[in-house]
Amino acid sequence: RGSESIVYTNNSPDDLHSVVVHLHQNLHQEGVVRNRAQKLTGGIHLSSAEFNGLELIERGSSREVGYRINGTRMYITLPEPIKSGSQATFTFSWSFEVPEAGAPRIGQDGEIFFVGYWFPQMAVYDDVNGWKADAYMGNGEFYADFGSYNVSLTVPEQFIVGGTGDLVNAKDVLTSVTLDRLQKAKTTDNVIRVVTKEDLGKATLTSPTGTLTWKFHAENVRDFAFATSDKYLWDATRAKVAEGSYKNIFAFYRPEMAAWARSAEFARFTIEYLSTMFFPYPYAHMTTAEGVIGGGMEFPMITHIGGGRNDRGLFGVTFHEIGHMWFPMIVAQDEKEYTWMDEGLTSYNTAEGSSEFWKQDSWTAEGQGYYRIAGTGDEVEPMRHGDLYPLDGGARGLASYNKPAVALNALRGIVGQERFSLAYKEYANRWKFKHPQPYDLFNTFNDVLGSDYDWFWTTMFFTTWTLDQAIANVDESSSGVTITIEDKGLSPFPAPVTVTYANGETATASIPVSAWLSGQRSAQLKFKAGSVVRVEIDKDQFLPDVDRSNNVWIK
Repeated sequence: RGSESIVYTNNSPDDLHSVVVHLHQNLHQEGVVRNRAQKLTGGIHLSSAEFNGLELIERGSSREVGYRINGTRMYITLPEPIKSGSQATFTFSWSFEVPEAGAPRIGQDGEIFFVGYWFPQMAVYDDVNGWKADAYMGNGEFYADFGSYNVSLTVPEQFIVGGTGDLVNAKDVLTSVTLDRLQKAKTTDNVIRVVTKEDLGKATLTSPTGTLTWKFHAENVRDFAFATSDKYLWDATRAKVAEGSYKNIFAFYRPEMAAWARSAEFARFTIEYLSTMFFPYPYAHMTTAEGVIGGGMEFPMITHIGGGRNDRGLFGVTFHEIGHMWFPMIVAQDEKEYTWMDEGLTSYNTAEGSSEFWKQDSWTAEGQGYYRIAGTGDEVEPMRHGDLYPLDGGARGLASYNKPAVALNALRGIVGQERFSLAYKEYANRWKFKHPQPYDLFNTFNDVLGSDYDWFWTTMFFTTWTLDQAIANVDESSSGVTITIEDKGLSPFPAPVTVTYANGETATASIPVSAWLSGQRSAQLKFKAGSVVRVEIDKDQFLPDVDRSNNVWIK
């Protein structure tokens, strides 16, 4: 149960006569529209709602001052508008039952409570849609505004709490031994065991009431979540995000989760890697919390990750969930409507980080799920609302996660690593703490790269067209070698060709994408005369070609 006060600033040029509030916990209410099976707990129970001190009453119509609830959304008709540039205060009191393990993204198993989307939360009023408040149906995730949070969480003593924000009253809840270890972790690159198995049951202070209140403060975050348990071990270290700048790394997990002893190490690598790739991680800490879901889920400054994994499995999900701190927790894309904008970009980043950490290429075609579904009737395009994917099969995952990652890798191959990195970093910096649309991503790349790549964005994000380039003919003569390339698919891409001569010499040339855009189905490249022993399209294999069997010609 909880209560909250929201000070809402209307930064838009419009006077707001009504507002929309998310009640995400109503996903677990009987009768609410869902596209994913849920534990039914009755949803959220509002005991009070006020606007500027005036009590709001539930109404049956939006024409009356008060509120009405439709599934996971609360529509409030205001007694007076919130004028442009002014503020208003909303207060709510509520309660709900935390779902058992098996609920998406949150839950409890009797030992661990991971609590997310747990409070009435203002919807986004943006300059593209006005109020953007799609229902929470289970699959599609969230779209939220930035704010500052002061949160007090009262839990049983000996429960460790990790959450969004800085713990501002550590001396009121932690023992001196725990505090000393925590302080040491801020000054060393080693992983410090702040709470060990031997410390369980005596890591916090005690109180006459049997409870302690943990207080957190967070600036400029788009959500707040927390994890708590009296079974948690606590590891800590630090990550260097810029010269002379360090951030705390925390890991909470149960003793039997052996791989989690490396969680802090994995989290530190991720924060440092992505701070270099985009911009320095801005918040005071990053926390990983072992929990009760099968996969992982991100919230600002904290991730929730299912526990039973080996080292590689834990690294992958840790990097991915922490990667979401950049997309969409800071570059605050609408992940509900455009799932690929956070999942696809983060999947690309994860492949890059995994390649660096394990020193093993992550971009082999065998490792990319896109190729297993591309060209089949099961594939759908990425530019589809997150709640409108087919409910069975792998179409949603591949369209949202893997295909956009494969697409970005292809674009990198086309324009080169340096130019790609410059454009990608510019997008992140240009749109941090803002709400970009897909076209802002496309246009930023076009802008920085200095060319119109709309053929690429259209092909990879709006269609299910496939690429299939083939070597149709190799003709040797005294005047030179002529290579004929056939475009057998619908996706237009440049065709880079490498020719290898009998003496070991190689030569490269490329058919520009303009050839295919003009309607040609075949095109030729001329090379100098000589005895050719091998011809290959896309030797570095960065293009999303669905049939590489016709990409190589061998004499």
